[in-house]
Parts: sequence; C-alpha cells; structure tokens
Amino acid sequence: MDSKLLSNENMSLKAKFLRYMIPSVVSMWVFSLYTMVDGIFVARGVGETALAAVNISMPFVNFIFALSLMFSTGASTIIAVYLGKKDIESADKIFTMNTAVIIIFSLLIMAGVLLNLEKVATMLGATASTMDYVKHYLGIIVLFNGFFMVSYSLEVIIKTDGFPVLATCGVIISAISNVVLDYLFIMVFHWEVMGAAIATGLSQVFSTVFFLVHFFRKNSTLNFSRFKFDFPELKKIAFIGIPDSTTELSCGIVVMLFNLNIIKYIGEQGVVYYSIINYVNTLVLMTMMGIAQGMQPLVSYYFGAENSTNMKKLFKMSAIAGVIASAAFVVICHLIPDFIVGLFIDPTETAIFTEAIRVLQIYSYAFAFMGINVIVSAFFVSVERPGIAAVVSLGRGFFLILAALYLMIAILGGEGIWYSAILAEGTCMITAIVLYKTKIKAVYKDMKSPKVKKEKLNECY
Repeated sequence: MDSKLLSNENMSLKAKFLRYMIPSVVSMWVFSLYTMVDGIFVARGVGETALAAVNISMPFVNFIFALSLMFSTGASTIIAVYLGKKDIESADKIFTMNTAVIIIFSLLIMAGVLLNLEKVATMLGATASTMDYVKHYLGIIVLFNGFFMVSYSLEVIIKTDGFPVLATCGVIISAISNVVLDYLFIMVFHWEVMGAAIATGLSQVFSTVFFLVHFFRKNSTLNFSRFKFDFPELKKIAFIGIPDSTTELSCGIVVMLFNLNIIKYIGEQGVVYYSIINYVNTLVLMTMMGIAQGMQPLVSYYFGAENSTNMKKLFKMSAIAGVIASAAFVVICHLIPDFIVGLFIDPTETAIFTEAIRVLQIYSYAFAFMGINVIVSAFFVSVERPGIAAVVSLGRGFFLILAALYLMIAILGGEGIWYSAILAEGTCMITAIVLYKTKIKAVYKDMKSPKVKKEKLNECY
C-alpha cells in the first residue's frame, strides 16, 4: 500500500499539484486569519498596549513553530522519498520517531520557560507597560506548546500520507474553535490576554486529536510503529528541515529586533503599527509556504522515482503561483489599506490610523519578491539539498533583513525601518534565481547517479 494521491498516475500532474496546493494554502490562510483574529480581539477587547504585548510574545511562538517545522519538513521529505521507493516500513518508523522527539522537546521547552518566565519576557523586549501582559500570555502558551508542535507536524505529514483535505479540515477545526473561544474568553469573560492564550492553546488540542484519529484509522498509509532512536536519521531529518525552520525562527528573531529598534527610534506606538504589518506579513508568508508545501511532497516523490521532467514542471507551476500571489498582495494593500488597518485600530483615532496605513503601504512592496524566494528554498529542500535552500531562507529571513534594517536606519533613521524589507527581499530574489539556474542541472544529473548522489548526501550529513 502506498500513498494514494502521490502514486495515482491516472491523475494529471497539474491536478495533483492543485490537490496539494489548494488545501495547503487554505490551511495556511486559516492559520494566518485566526492568528489575525487573535490580534483583533485583543486590540478591540483589551487595548493597543495588549496588542503590542502579544506582538512582543510572537517570537516565542515562532520558536516553537520553527522547531516543529524543522522536524516536520525533514521527516515528511524522507517519508515521501521512502514512499516513492515503496518502503512503507521505513516511512512508519521515521513518522513515529519524529513524533516522539517532538514531544520530548516540547516538555523541555515548557520546563525551561516556566522556570525563567520574566527573563524570557525581558529578552523578548517587554517594557514596564507590557511586562504583565507578556508574562500572562507566555505563561499560558508554553503549557500548550506540545500541542502546537505535534499538531503542525501531523498536519504536514498527513498531506504526505495522501490526505491533504484532512489537513485543511484539522486547521479549520482549530481556527473555528479559536475564534469562538477568543470571543468567549476575551469579550464575555474578560480574561484579557490570558483568555487569548487559553483559546489558542485549546484550539491546538482539538486539531491534535483530530489528526491523531486519522493515523489510527485503517485507510492511513502511515501508522505508528515500534522504533529505536536512529540518530543518523534524526540528524538527516534535522538537516533537511533546517532551511524551512530557520525561515520561521529567523522571523521570530527579526520581529524581536524590529520591536526593539522601533521602541528606540519611533516609540511604543510604532510597535502597534508593526503588529499590524506583522499580521499581514504572516498571511503573505503562509500563502507562499502553502504553495511550497503543495509542491514539496510531489517533488520529493518524483525525486525518489527519478522523474526529472515532472520535477521541472512542478517547479514552474509553483513559481507562477508564487508570483501571482505576490502581486495580488501588493495590490490589495494599496486598494483597501483602510479596511485592513481598521480591523485593529479605530478609524476615529485619525493620526494613528493614517500613519498605520502609510507604513503598511510602504512595507507591502516587499511582498512582490517573497514568492520566488520561498519557492526556490522549498524546491531545494524537496530534493535533499538543504545547504542551497539554507542560503536562500537564511538570506531573506535573517542576514539580509537585518543588514537592510541597520543600513536603512543609518540612512533614514526610524523611517528606514519600513523600507528595509523591500531591500532584503529584492536582493534575496536575485540570489535565489542565480542559485536555481546554476545548481539545478547538477541536481538532475546526480539524481540519476546513485553513487554520486550518495556521496553528496554523505558530505551534507
């Protein structure tokens, strides 16, 4: 028995891609939108200071998501390759071991944060006015971090298992429950930011249970099995997942450094503007990652099957989808910025509202370059070239954005903060295109040469 959708040769490649991409994008949209709803309820039900506090806490959420992403992306890639080789037993062992490792890490994180809660809040940039809010939010979120990590891991792997629609259903269950609980806990019970954290945590519990039910059903290709910790395989999983993980982790680090510089050069009110930008940026990035995740299991499957023709077609389809999505987001931010900002800030607060619109429109030009960067990185992850992928993902998500941040501050002062992402994403896109054009032929050549491929992978790992 193999993965149904991956191995269905009666379905056109375009249909397969759409069957994976659409649920992946919808899942990411739902995730982004219910995260945004969190911010809306906090802003409307508690206040702008609380909204800033939640944004200050976000790097920690990025951290636990990044750790899950590292293991999930790496494991799903290896599982898809094993499925391409019809080795179900090995795929089951990787799946089970990966889940166990994630649970162990989540328990260590929970203990570490609870013992150092105020230190963590201070490190994230909490100020005197936001400290209590940040501690209340983090103290609850960390109790549920295991469900965050396991839920996302199962969501990624359930798509590799051949059930992308179920992945979307799980995310929708989580989203709806989060919105309902947000309303009850914040607007009705007035539990403030603690209510937002409890609602978010419980929503992850519901999605985790939903996904686990699938893997205990008979129609699941992957099943939990007995395993022994295989450290070479764990190293391989981590190494393959590092590029996607660093994209998310670097997002958290960048948010933290942006917050610190905004407070220094603009003031705490600037963190409110950046909170709105961050929610929109998350929606854009999650869209690109959804397209990438629609491509990844298919490319990995055909990589295992040594079908370079389909791999080329999948990259082209993904790149086109990424470019279209990028352009659409830029247009939306310029056509209806008042609607977007109005979700968080009362339009009657004219000065704050107008400034938030202005900085959002400036920042939005960075979205034009994001699609290609994420797609190229994801493609190289899919073909087990994490080193190349890391150059792109670390470039756009960390080194280039931080270099651009401090360069633009040096040139324009605080105003330069809003232009830094444009410079970073544009520079990274040029790098990504050059890397793809110069490295892709070697990938296809090595794929058909098992000896060469093995030597290269051993060098990586």
